[in-house]
Amino acid sequence: MLVAALAGAAIMVMVALAACGGGGGYTTVVEKIRGAEKVVVGTKWDQPSLGLKTGPGDPVGLDVDVARYVVKALAGGKDVHITWRESPSSTREALLQNGTVDMIVATYAITEARKPHVTFAGPYVLVQEDTMVRADETHIKKVTDLRGKRICLAEGSNSYRRIVDPPPDGKLDLPAELVAAKNYSDCVRKLADGRLDAISTQNLILAGFAEADPGRFRLLNDPFYEEKWAVGLKKGDTATCEAVNRAIAQMWRDGTATRLLHKWFGKTGLRLPSSPPRPEGCP
Repeated sequence: MLVAALAGAAIMVMVALAACGGGGGYTTVVEKIRGAEKVVVGTKWDQPSLGLKTGPGDPVGLDVDVARYVVKALAGGKDVHITWRESPSSTREALLQNGTVDMIVATYAITEARKPHVTFAGPYVLVQEDTMVRADETHIKKVTDLRGKRICLAEGSNSYRRIVDPPPDGKLDLPAELVAAKNYSDCVRKLADGRLDAISTQNLILAGFAEADPGRFRLLNDPFYEEKWAVGLKKGDTATCEAVNRAIAQMWRDGTATRLLHKWFGKTGLRLPSSPPRPEGCP
């Protein structure tokens, strides 16, 4: 009887912990950061200058540095253990919804289609959509030259829609052949191999790849759309969203945002953002 009673009590404790958020009782990410002093952050691992992991260490890049700043701000200046998790475009929503990651800082653009599934904090930077071609490509000089060309469709990304879809989702409504790819590093490989003609996405992504392989590619420098990169949180985590918005505002006020942009993209020749974006607000 005693064994049965103890077993029953153990089960009740486990159920109670599960109901409170899985062993610790943290219902928001900001509570977890301040209480457990640890967090799981999703970034890209294949994008130079944004989120790149090439060995056993942590990923490096602008998004990684932004995530570190935000986490430390949420912790009140204390050091917090960050576990980094690769978060490709195609799995970002699922990773947040199933609790695999606590937040995502991975070139995550705010879109109307994503808002029902994700709470976005920020944005932390506004970026222009541009186009990258091979350096020896002479027939594509502006974005409208993409008519009938092979452009990349990176899984989970919406950037190609700005080229081929009519308004309001698209911008140019150009007929083009879409070439599927797993991610943007796969797009770059296919561009280099001549299996597609152009990649269209945010200019910081493209500039990172161009800088990683000098002389191989060139940007058209013909932007035609603006994206808002934000911190992705599980839907409904308003408390963390508001805390992240305060951290992003501080990051711009103290000059860190400008310093990080110049650290990673100062040699690209791009006109970098110089002022903080307007917050979207936390639903």
